[in-house]
Amino acid sequence: MILYLIWGAVLVVAVLLYFRQAYTHFKKRGVKTDSIVPFFGSMLPTLIFKEHLAENINRLYKAFPNERFVGRFEFTKPILIVRDLELVKKITIKDFEHFLDHRVFIDDKKDPLFGRNLLSLKGQEWKDMRSTLSPAFTSSKMKLMLPFMVEVGDQMVFNLKKSIKESKTPHLDVDAKDLTTRFANDVIATCAFGLKVNSHSERDNQFYAQGLIASTFKFKQLVLVFLSSAFPKFMKYFNLKLFSEKTSNFFISLVMDTMKDRDARNILRPDMIQLLIEAKKGKVSHEENAVDPDAGFATVDESDVGKKDVNKMWSDTDLVAQAILFFVAGFETVSSALTFLLYELAVNPDVQDKLAKEIKEFHAKNGGKFDYNDIQRMTYMDMVVSELLRMWVPTIVLDRLCIKDYNLGKPNDEAKEDFIIRKGEGLQIPAMAIQRDPEYFPNPDKFDPERFSEENKHNIKPFSYSPFGLGPRNCIGSRFALCEVKVMVYQLLLHMELSPGPKTPIPVKLATDSFNLRIKGGHWLRFKIRE
Repeated sequence: MILYLIWGAVLVVAVLLYFRQAYTHFKKRGVKTDSIVPFFGSMLPTLIFKEHLAENINRLYKAFPNERFVGRFEFTKPILIVRDLELVKKITIKDFEHFLDHRVFIDDKKDPLFGRNLLSLKGQEWKDMRSTLSPAFTSSKMKLMLPFMVEVGDQMVFNLKKSIKESKTPHLDVDAKDLTTRFANDVIATCAFGLKVNSHSERDNQFYAQGLIASTFKFKQLVLVFLSSAFPKFMKYFNLKLFSEKTSNFFISLVMDTMKDRDARNILRPDMIQLLIEAKKGKVSHEENAVDPDAGFATVDESDVGKKDVNKMWSDTDLVAQAILFFVAGFETVSSALTFLLYELAVNPDVQDKLAKEIKEFHAKNGGKFDYNDIQRMTYMDMVVSELLRMWVPTIVLDRLCIKDYNLGKPNDEAKEDFIIRKGEGLQIPAMAIQRDPEYFPNPDKFDPERFSEENKHNIKPFSYSPFGLGPRNCIGSRFALCEVKVMVYQLLLHMELSPGPKTPIPVKLATDSFNLRIKGGHWLRFKIRE
């Protein structure tokens, strides 16, 4: 009995010493940190649903206004939060090769479909894949995909009008998140996979159901993501995966069967599957002069990394992994942005009226036809979307992994020593917190599209606005996402008036039971057919 007590005491002391060593990582090097709970690190408020991850990081950002960077812990793993914009510039562009990769959340050996995508690939493999995929997201490709998006929007408007008329009331309370998710799902289905899916009428179709599973990060997925980063050996030992075999097999069959069918029947279609077919044969080519000055303020340009010709032959698994990433990223981030945009339009009727007026004018000018270039040149539309992406950026943080030791300088003016971030350590750029900082955006909680007017947008400080990331690791699909958002809002406001309903939460509070951005109390808005 005494022996057990002794060994128990030894174990407790060992654990305490381990935590003490782990959690002094920043303190002994002069970097300030948030409050820490042993084992959980800085994560406990998020894990017990007290605050959303965005709120957790925003609170840390605000707590130390004079620091260039601060520290937090994902369980016992140290993560730097970079606050200084000049340092952000160095990390993402000037000294990019020191921070080439993202941190690994998924083991590509255990779960290659989610571990071999563009987001997870590292080093030269990432560069090659970036170059392989970038031709799919040029403006010329968006022009070809626009009719597919418009068709999906027509289906959405038709079903909304039908539902309102069947309700025999002048308006209808709609779950905006459900509406935008179904729209985004159908756009991805047609633009990426060449499938005709009408999720507004066929509400339980398999494509939508599997997409919802793959893109919704509930508590289980949230914990697994952070465990994968903090304790990768634990995940490998217990063979834990983010997604089920059923979900993985669905996407494998979808992509491979579609590719085989098109190859056999010599079908050509301007979508993601076609690009993967060409990539498999090593026939991907880049366009010359693919610059689009009217793509929108938030658009990010492709770096030299993505413009190089690559003749590499990719495996079927690698190709399926890219299709899955495109699906999951497009499914959730676009629907999230659209949901918050519809909310802001509903609670800011002056903005909605002004945008609706611009849409009507453009619609009349074009004789009711959609034109990619004209939609991109809608000035107020771009101002509204840009402001939406400032307030409710889908990417809460930009994640980077240090691959070569790097001197970040002193954390503050009082520090005596420079901080050297070591190879294998991670950092985050808190995009949402920076875009809500009153130093860069006065009155940051106000939805104000005028920030992005021709008269004002030059005042936006470089690197304070990054809805699609920064540097060569920026979001490859920014043009696609912006086009999709603008098409939906164009069609919706052309036919519908939005307003708050009795179930609309005002003001917004984020739901804490999901990694995704959600409004606590639901996303209910009132829709009425526009006169």
